[in-house]
Amino acid sequence: MDTGSSGVGVLDKAAQVLTALEQGPTTLAGLVTATGLARPTAHRLAVALEHHRLVSRDLQGRFVLGPRLTELAAAAGEDRLLATAGPVLARLRDITGESAQLFRRQGDFRICAATAERPSGLRDTVPVGTQLTMNAGSAAQVLLAWEDPERIQRGLTNATFSAVALSTVRRRGWAQSVAEREAGVASVSAPVRSPNGKVIAAVSVSGPIERLTRQPGRLHAPAVMAAAERLSEVLRRSGDA
Repeated sequence: MDTGSSGVGVLDKAAQVLTALEQGPTTLAGLVTATGLARPTAHRLAVALEHHRLVSRDLQGRFVLGPRLTELAAAAGEDRLLATAGPVLARLRDITGESAQLFRRQGDFRICAATAERPSGLRDTVPVGTQLTMNAGSAAQVLLAWEDPERIQRGLTNATFSAVALSTVRRRGWAQSVAEREAGVASVSAPVRSPNGKVIAAVSVSGPIERLTRQPGRLHAPAVMAAAERLSEVLRRSGDA
């Protein structure tokens, strides 16, 4: 297999291994055949890539592409997401009259990646780069609700919301919170999905309970869900490109 030379031999060979695995699960013998590498070299590279989660093993012990590649692809998609988030959040702000945000999860926190603030009057201000916990708020609920059961269980340990609440979020497709994260503040959030359906971000509107009421979803869930779907569509189109 000739994929061209970058001048860095070990990287070229690692790329050959990954390209071979693009075709599906492969044994070591299959890697040797597909890449033309010596058996010890193919094994050493595959194991090293496995250490970095770029390669994994299936139940039969065959080499497969690893989960890190999916994470990197999602990060690339999120860059496209940020490039188009501004106009979508601005429209959501104009429709609802409330500040709009885009949150992404990083470990045990959620980060405000983009925002469109209400220009005047009482508002909930969340500057870009703000780091908030995953223990409270509608965006935290959305970013946790579609995780695997073990991660959900860990996330609920110190959360102000319950497993029942997350089940409701999954059923209806949006979350709301009233004075969860901050006294006097309510919010509504909906998921942004990557082309493979994974929830990678949350679109939110937030503001004072006096305007959003104690049932903010009744007011703003349709608009928030529509904005989240527009951003998901951007990623789907990018994935098809």
